Amino acid sequence: MDEVTAASARPTVVVVDDADVNLMIMKSILEKDYSLKLFNQASDALDYALANPPDLILLDIMMPEIDGFEACRRLKADPKLADVPVIFITAKNEDEYEEQGFSIGASDFIHKPINAPILLARVRTHLKIKLVMDYLKNENARLQENKKPSSPELLKVIKMFWESPFIKF
Repeated sequence: MDEVTAASARPTVVVVDDADVNLMIMKSILEKDYSLKLFNQASDALDYALANPPDLILLDIMMPEIDGFEACRRLKADPKLADVPVIFITAKNEDEYEEQGFSIGASDFIHKPINAPILLARVRTHLKIKLVMDYLKNENARLQENKKPSSPELLKVIKMFWESPFIKF
């Protein structure tokens, strides 16, 4: 596999932070394993993501113009981007920031200063979850297209992933 093919096979991660130093830190940690798109402004990242849905988004909360919370709301409102995991990167440690982030669709939080093993582990974990979710969604669509009923196990997993996490089975 040549370099271009290998790079295109890697998951795409959008990184949004208004501080260039944070972008460079995350780039140095992630560039070996992922295709990265770096942005200083949420508006530019939103435009890119709408045209090229990424596999995961790392998003700073505190930014000028459009903050991370508003950017996440806009991402989750678009059907093409609703299932893209958003991990907030923040210097804020207050519970209310995390509560607000999770309530609008965040998948996780990483606190600054960036810890390389934590960043790598969380990105890897959420990309695995997204891969499984995408597979299940496609498998269910294939079964429905062929007029075959989904298995009870598949229906249970779909319900768990796409409905409230508080539903009892």
